Amino acid sequence: MDIVILIGRILFGAIFFGGAIGHFTQTASMAQYTESKGIKPGRPAVLLSGAWMLIGAALVVVGAWADLGALMLAVFLLPTAVIMHGFWKEQDPEAKTGEQLHFNKDLSLAGAALALFGLFATFGDQIGLQLTGPLFG
Repeated sequence: MDIVILIGRILFGAIFFGGAIGHFTQTASMAQYTESKGIKPGRPAVLLSGAWMLIGAALVVVGAWADLGALMLAVFLLPTAVIMHGFWKEQDPEAKTGEQLHFNKDLSLAGAALALFGLFATFGDQIGLQLTGPLFG
């Protein structure tokens, strides 16, 4: 079962690695979007959130304090869903649909991150193929 959990950790982390790369390669456009949502200055927020995602995902994938990494991702996702993807504020139907999709994605990923946090914090010492045990266990 350890290999299944490892594959799941890798697949879960992949979306955050991709997101972090976007934060570092599309910083200017993401900063504009961030500022349009009321977060100023946008550039540091984009770079910091990209680094936060990258670190959290790396901890989960390699199994070094995976509980901390999962918690970091949940802490990123919950406010991001509400602040960045407030679909209820949109008037344009297409924009509303897009924001609602992103909101739901972030919310479901936050739920998965919290479940992983609980799993790793509770059973982390029993899960193989990790570099360390849990930080919060």
